[in-house]
Amino acid sequence: MKNIQLCGLGNGLVDLEIITTTQQLEELGIKKGTMTLVSEQEQEELLAKLSHTQPFRCSGGSVANSIIAFSALGGKAAHKTILGNDSFGNFYAQEFVDLGIKLDAEKVDSISTGTCAVLITEDAERTLFTSLGVNATYGKNNILPSTIEQSEWLYIEGYKFSEPSGVESINYAIEIAKNSNTKVALSFSDTFVVNFFRNDVQKILENTDFLFCNETEAAAYSNSDDFEKNFTLLTSIIENVALTQGKLGSRVKWYGETQSFDAVSVKAIDTTGAGDMYAGSLLYGLLNGLSVKQSGKLASFASAQIVAQMGARYKGNIKNFLQYID
Repeated sequence: MKNIQLCGLGNGLVDLEIITTTQQLEELGIKKGTMTLVSEQEQEELLAKLSHTQPFRCSGGSVANSIIAFSALGGKAAHKTILGNDSFGNFYAQEFVDLGIKLDAEKVDSISTGTCAVLITEDAERTLFTSLGVNATYGKNNILPSTIEQSEWLYIEGYKFSEPSGVESINYAIEIAKNSNTKVALSFSDTFVVNFFRNDVQKILENTDFLFCNETEAAAYSNSDDFEKNFTLLTSIIENVALTQGKLGSRVKWYGETQSFDAVSVKAIDTTGAGDMYAGSLLYGLLNGLSVKQSGKLASFASAQIVAQMGARYKGNIKNFLQYID
C-alpha cells in the first residue's frame, strides 16, 4: 500500500528574491529572463552589487515548489534533495517540517546549501542566478529507495541533468520507480536542459509517463515554433503531456483526454514559480479525483495567483483555489 501520492526529486535551493530594474540588469550586462548556473563566488559578487536591496529568502527549487503546492492543497507528498550542514540547510529543512512534507535530504559538511538569486524586474520577469552548491554532488548513493517505492508518482526536475551525478540519480530513481509500479513525471525545466543534455533527456523520456514543459522548451526539443506540431509530437512520445503557453493558456492530454485552458488574467508582478505552481496544482487535481477539466482550471487559476504576487510561495490559503474548479 503506497502512502505517498507524489515524491519530488530536485535541487534543494534557498531562493534569494531581489527587486531590481531592467536598467540595472542592462548596466550589469545581464540578459533578462534567463537562468544561469554560477559559482558561489560569482553569486556573492552579484549580490554585493545589489546590496542596496535586502533579499527575501524562501526554500525552493523548481520541483520543490510544485511539491509544496501539491501538499498545501492537501496531497500527501515527499521530496528528495541534498543540503549543506549550514544555516541555509537548517532553514530549508525546517520549512519542510513546518509544511508537513517528508524530506529525504542528507546534510553535508563543508559544502554549502544551493542558493538561487532571483532578480525581479518591473515587468514581472525573473532572472535566475543559481549556485548549485552541494546539489552538484547528488548521486545514486543519496537516493533512499523506500520513499520512491511508497509513492504513486515520482516527479523529476530537468535541472538535475546539468550534472553527471544528477543524471546518475535520475536513472537510478527511475529504475526503482519502474520496479515498484511508481509512475514517472518529468519537467523539462529550461530550454538549456533540452539543448545541452538532449541525449540524456531522450533516454529518460522513454520511461516517462507525464511530461511538463512550456512552449519555448517544446520548441527547443522539436526545433519548431509550431505549437500544434509540438503538442502532437510530444503526445506521440509520452502518453500524458502538459504544455503551457503563458498568457495564451495551456493544453493537457491525460490518458487519452485532451483539454485546452485559457490563462487567467491578472496584473503581473512576478512570474517566479508560475510554472511550478501550475504543475503542482494540476498533479493534485489529477491524482485526487478531479476531472481533467477541473484540474486544468485549478492549475490555471493557481499559477495566475502566483504571478500576481511576489515570490513562488502563495501567501494565502491555497485550498481556497478549489472553489474555482467548477
